[in-house]
Amino acid sequence: MAGSVRWGILATGWIAEQFVKDLNQHGHKVTAVGSRSQQSADKFAAEFGIPKAHGSYEALCADPDVDAIYVATPHPMHADNARLALNHGKHVLIEKAFTVNAREAQEIVDLGASKDLVVLEAMWTRFLPHMLRIREIVRSGVLGEIRSVVADHTQDLSDDPKHRLNALELGGGALLDLGIYPISFTFDVLGAPKTIAATARLKQTGADGTVATMFTYGSGAIALTLSGSDTAGRNIATIHGTEGRIEIDKVWYTPTSFRRYDASNSVVEEYVSKVEGRGMQYQAAELERLVAEKRTAGTILSPSESVAIMTCLDTIRQQIGLKYPTE
Repeated sequence: MAGSVRWGILATGWIAEQFVKDLNQHGHKVTAVGSRSQQSADKFAAEFGIPKAHGSYEALCADPDVDAIYVATPHPMHADNARLALNHGKHVLIEKAFTVNAREAQEIVDLGASKDLVVLEAMWTRFLPHMLRIREIVRSGVLGEIRSVVADHTQDLSDDPKHRLNALELGGGALLDLGIYPISFTFDVLGAPKTIAATARLKQTGADGTVATMFTYGSGAIALTLSGSDTAGRNIATIHGTEGRIEIDKVWYTPTSFRRYDASNSVVEEYVSKVEGRGMQYQAAELERLVAEKRTAGTILSPSESVAIMTCLDTIRQQIGLKYPTE
């Protein structure tokens, strides 16, 4: 599907740079970039060979040479930016976390559906080759009954109170930036949980520095996640079943390797990722496939599941006492 959709990049930060690098490397068509300043847009366009540079998000979304918009702004801006793009008839790929809460997420999903446009969360891990294989294994039943999922996303990041990660007004904190990875992973493997229990340590700014969750399911399965922005951890994940397990190596949410063990603890499959670049091109390919097939939702990560995940994050925030000023 590469090259079938003309991409517009909304915002010019680090994550936008990583996305465009992968798109350029794999033959996807980036036709425009938009920023709040013309200078920033011009610089980004020059660096990545993008034909058009717009000094406003409005101008980018109104560009007739753009089919889809990649929303790469901080979390609290996602809903407004996506709404702008959808109202101009553009498909949207929205950086995770999808929005700051489930209400915003549902509004965006409903708007996209009303306009017959693709609304896709840019949870790039979901679309990586090793995750596609893991999904096949789980659904094949060879692991038996899934009893538990354990995953962490722990990094030692900036403690500067002015840093985006620590600023509540920008949706900062471990949950939306880091916790979204293992929590989305548990949804991928086990679906929406029956019960949610969460605890956290908050920083001086009020942002969450560490968040731990325990989910239970009707099947009896349990999922445990740990996310932290001020401690570097193992960043591995494990799926345990009655007939075997999968161990995903560091860093589990990036292109990596995994092993499948049978019930006798013997390795029966070993997978090694062979991905060029960071791997963000796969989410772009998914949106392009949906557009080509004239569909607005896929099975890997549907809009309704993104809303369900945001609902889960809302419950976690209620339990740990975390509220954003923009709400």
